[in-house]
Amino acid sequence: MPIAKLRGVTLDCADPRALARFYRELTGMQLCYDSDEFVALTDGSGCDLGFQRADGYRAPRWPGQDVPQQLHLDLRVEDLDAAEESALGFGAVRPDHQPGGDQWRVLVDPAGHPFCLVLG
Repeated sequence: MPIAKLRGVTLDCADPRALARFYRELTGMQLCYDSDEFVALTDGSGCDLGFQRADGYRAPRWPGQDVPQQLHLDLRVEDLDAAEESALGFGAVRPDHQPGGDQWRVLVDPAGHPFCLVLG
């Protein structure tokens, strides 16, 4: 029996409100907490997505390891091309290195965190 359930994931960044705006547009999640230092989004599933201000934040450099990614999000989508186009319109960037073939796309959010759009 598990002793814990995942409650949320929090990403460090320089500007929590700006990064929350990006993920709110991308996922449709709703704002559930907002301050200068921390912003959280929810979709009612019990697992929220948070963004916290980190002084001296340095964006990951994927796929290089000078500043490693540390973690990334996998987001399930039904149409990979349409989801990528929308994400790019919200401010994501598509790096040249794409190891997923037709199954997933690696993108980078406005704060530099890599994330994957996964088919299915």
